[in-house]
Amino acid sequence: MTSTTPQNLPFGSILTDVMAIASYKDGRWGEHSLRAVGPIEIHPAAHALHYGSECFEGFKAYRWADGSVHVFRMDRHIERLRQSARSLVLPEPDAAQVAEMVRAVVERCRDAVPEAPGALYLRPLLFGTMPNIGAASTPSNEVCLVVLASPVWDYFAGGAKPLRIYVEEEATRCASHLGVVKTGGNYAAALGPTLVARRLHQVDQVLFCPGGEVQETGAANFLLIRPGHIVTRSLDSTFLHGVTRDSLLRMAADQGYRVEERVFTIDEMLAWARDGEAALSGTAAVLAGVGTLVRKGGVEVKVGAGGVGPETQKLRAALVAIQQGRAADRYGWLTPV
Repeated sequence: MTSTTPQNLPFGSILTDVMAIASYKDGRWGEHSLRAVGPIEIHPAAHALHYGSECFEGFKAYRWADGSVHVFRMDRHIERLRQSARSLVLPEPDAAQVAEMVRAVVERCRDAVPEAPGALYLRPLLFGTMPNIGAASTPSNEVCLVVLASPVWDYFAGGAKPLRIYVEEEATRCASHLGVVKTGGNYAAALGPTLVARRLHQVDQVLFCPGGEVQETGAANFLLIRPGHIVTRSLDSTFLHGVTRDSLLRMAADQGYRVEERVFTIDEMLAWARDGEAALSGTAAVLAGVGTLVRKGGVEVKVGAGGVGPETQKLRAALVAIQQGRAADRYGWLTPV
């Protein structure tokens, strides 16, 4: 029997003792404060509870071998949070204040940052607090901003396992104009189809391909990979513009890969699968190989040899080496704290 230790508990299920919190009211942001992690008092008529005015981010701080701590692409994640706020017509947090809150939490919780291959997962959360159950067509003019932190350990502690992915050929993950927004409603919308697919086909995630065009899964971007060549969906409003995706593509291009960002179909994906690789990119796993695609009726298509491909492993290792300080950060992606 496996013992229960922090290292083998589910990703994100442990929080540090401290969080940062700030509020927007009467047209201005107040100063943030650090407090013990615990329940937040919220009015039952709060806008977020009734009309989904909520968005968040997720990124990591890494402890290097010399003991220093560095946050990966904090500025890009903060800008995406601000863009999400604009899309949901929420008061936009000041980038400098969010960065200050993140640094304050990391500094206070520095001892909780795990050694590599672990990291400290950071979760800024913005939600509407205006108490008005009649405000379905009115944006919230009051919001709360919280920064949480969660020590996380090796995502592949038991070894990298190739994923089984169900190919959903009709349903969309979320409203097409909100796919670019990192809001909880999008994840809730994908949860039902994902659970059904898991029950029927024992898959890990669902790849949404409305109208036969490959998009993304409920929680990660999708890439086709082979030696010297990557294909992934071109950016539009229907899916999340992943920071890990962006990092991998920039790094791969510098390594000589031909990177294509364009619309591609299920048929092209299946043809690629005969001798290529497929992977999901995201903050938690960085890059996770896809071994099997499952279509309607339970038809299974093996991707390459059915395992985690060598190109996927190579690209993941290269990005993780930058994050952990074992390779030079040529891009200025890491912020010391």
